[in-house]
Amino acid sequence: MFTLIDAALSRARTMLTLLVFILATGVLTYFTIPKESSPDITIPIIYVSVTHQGISPDDAERLIVRPLEQELRSIEGIKEMTANAAEGYASIVLEFNVGVDLNKAMADVRDAVDLAKPKLPADSDEPVVNEVT
Repeated sequence: MFTLIDAALSRARTMLTLLVFILATGVLTYFTIPKESSPDITIPIIYVSVTHQGISPDDAERLIVRPLEQELRSIEGIKEMTANAAEGYASIVLEFNVGVDLNKAMADVRDAVDLAKPKLPADSDEPVVNEVT
């Protein structure tokens, strides 16, 4: 029985020529395909963080995270909201739907955070709103 492997072994020069051709085509294709080193991709994520010296994780959730979440829920286009409370720190990550105007979303988040500020403990640091880039 004459198999594919037997055929390849009996025609070694043909196989080596085919291998070199495939490798050369791959190298040529790699160098000719257009690539961008820094593609313009917008990541629809905004990050809100608040620090408060000495606050426990439970108190951070109750006194910082919940008031912020109540105000941030009203923003349209939010795909997912994830909160994290730790010792002396609380953060909320807002992931928006693809196609949302991030400038408008950032303004809406800042407005919502401003509305929540009076509900936060008086000795908390100023909330920081950042866009993930």
